Amino acid sequence: MKYHRSILGIIIGGISGYAYYYFVGCSRVSCLIASKPLNSVVYFSIMGVLAINIFNKK
Repeated sequence: MKYHRSILGIIIGGISGYAYYYFVGCSRVSCLIASKPLNSVVYFSIMGVLAINIFNKK
């Protein structure tokens, strides 16, 4: 129960990351985040967790 927000952040971030890769991504290696789908999903999942936990009341 205590990790619902974090899991939601991971899911939303992962979907956003894949969408970013699919619609914006580049095929060059110089684009570190958008060059591979795994990089985009992991990066945006971490950002999603951080963004959702900003609003967490303790």
